[in-house]
Amino acid sequence: MENTHSCQSCGMPLTTEDAKGTENNGLKTNDYCRFCYEDSHFKNPDMNLEEMKNTVKMHMEKKKLPIYMVQKALNILPALKRWKNKQFVI
Repeated sequence: MENTHSCQSCGMPLTTEDAKGTENNGLKTNDYCRFCYEDSHFKNPDMNLEEMKNTVKMHMEKKKLPIYMVQKALNILPALKRWKNKQFVI
């Protein structure tokens, strides 16, 4: 079974090259999706974890995904690279 990478900001699976964000040299990154990261920068650099949770929830509900999937995605967010060390900052 192939190891699937997920965006370390929003948790979206990075199953295709098109889904991946880019570094400033144009290369694709395995860490972030194109919706969160472009040219080595976050598209919403001031976004906090709660705002990301709301965004993820809204997009998943829009796709009519089951509530258990939405909740699982929200539970994973704090452990992702972008948020891991920021969750205790006040």
